Amino acid sequence: MSDEVTPKDTSQPRRGRRRRRRSPNPKRAVVRVIVASLASLGLLTGVGVALLYDHWNGNLNFREVDKQVKNRPEKVVQGPLNILVMGSDTRDCDGCKVDGEAGGGLSDTTILIHLSADRDLAYGISVPRDTLVDRPDCYEEDGTTVIPGEQDAQWNEAYKVGGPACTITQLEQLSGIRVDKYVVVNFAGFKGMVDALGGVEVCIPEDIEDEEHGITLKAGTRELDGDESLAYVRVRHNVADGSDTQRIKRQQEFMAAMIGKVLSTGSLARPDQLIGFMNAASDSITTDFRNIARIARIAKSFTGIGLDDIAFVTTPWEESTTDPGRIVWTPRVRALWRLVINDKPLSAAFLEGSITAGSTGEDPAGGSGGDADESDPADPSSTSTETGGGADTPGLSEDERERAGLC
Repeated sequence: MSDEVTPKDTSQPRRGRRRRRRSPNPKRAVVRVIVASLASLGLLTGVGVALLYDHWNGNLNFREVDKQVKNRPEKVVQGPLNILVMGSDTRDCDGCKVDGEAGGGLSDTTILIHLSADRDLAYGISVPRDTLVDRPDCYEEDGTTVIPGEQDAQWNEAYKVGGPACTITQLEQLSGIRVDKYVVVNFAGFKGMVDALGGVEVCIPEDIEDEEHGITLKAGTRELDGDESLAYVRVRHNVADGSDTQRIKRQQEFMAAMIGKVLSTGSLARPDQLIGFMNAASDSITTDFRNIARIARIAKSFTGIGLDDIAFVTTPWEESTTDPGRIVWTPRVRALWRLVINDKPLSAAFLEGSITAGSTGEDPAGGSGGDADESDPADPSSTSTETGGGADTPGLSEDERERAGLC
């Protein structure tokens, strides 16, 4: 609808005339929600609110990567959003020196978030950092200098050699999925966001002692603060089998609990928590979202999704026969990529072994639904219970939870 001013119509009396209504502006609406929440605190003037909003935008490390990502797949369905979230293990930032390690500039965590076009469901797909892939050529920031690809490269090395752009290229070329946006979060940001929420509740089945990294977590169900939460999602030694794939389950469980707390309790409706959360988030992420309003608009989409319809799964994998300690994708991963490309819900085959924000207990699969026929018929392991198969018992089994170090 045009925003042009309509000339006055002098042929009709002013009384009873209806004004033309402007089309709603989602960005402006989100900004109004944020501003209204802050103003309700009663401690900020209108000028102060505007300055705070500008402060958040100024904190964002905006980094466009369009020149570096080439030969991109086309989107088959218009409307869904694919956001690649990466956790950086760098210690080169305030609050990031969490242990004695130097950090290698690797992507400690990689999760593709798919938000459906109708905004009725969302799911996250974790890619284990130890996955061996054939990394394609990437490009430096000038868009012309080539970073040579490598066969049987570990997944998280792409971030080290070419930053977020190389990880995006790697995912797009190997999956056929078009990535719309990306977000990189460092350790300090993660801790700050948890503390702003007043902690996140998790259940730890047994004491965790990792002396090498200074991590000590007592068994029990309680709210973990930022430092404890970071330790919980990072620890690998002396918990479960010590593998990255089992650690991913704990990360997914934690994220599900965090999302559940925000959406079910309205934690960020409190201005003080909103300010703390936005300060932590804006000051510690690198992204191609241009401003906070755009991020907030996407986050607001999740409020209309049932907690049972926000699920987390892991790319189907098996142990590498050529590189002990590393893993490779099974052919079933093609079926998972097709669901994203065609904007389909997770099939029942993949919901088995999933974790959702609606329930991190006995039935974590929730009700996203889907057709079990989405599994890849060319893969005889498509009904494997280890990587997701049949829909008789959705969610993690009791044995799987125990192996992952979950209650």
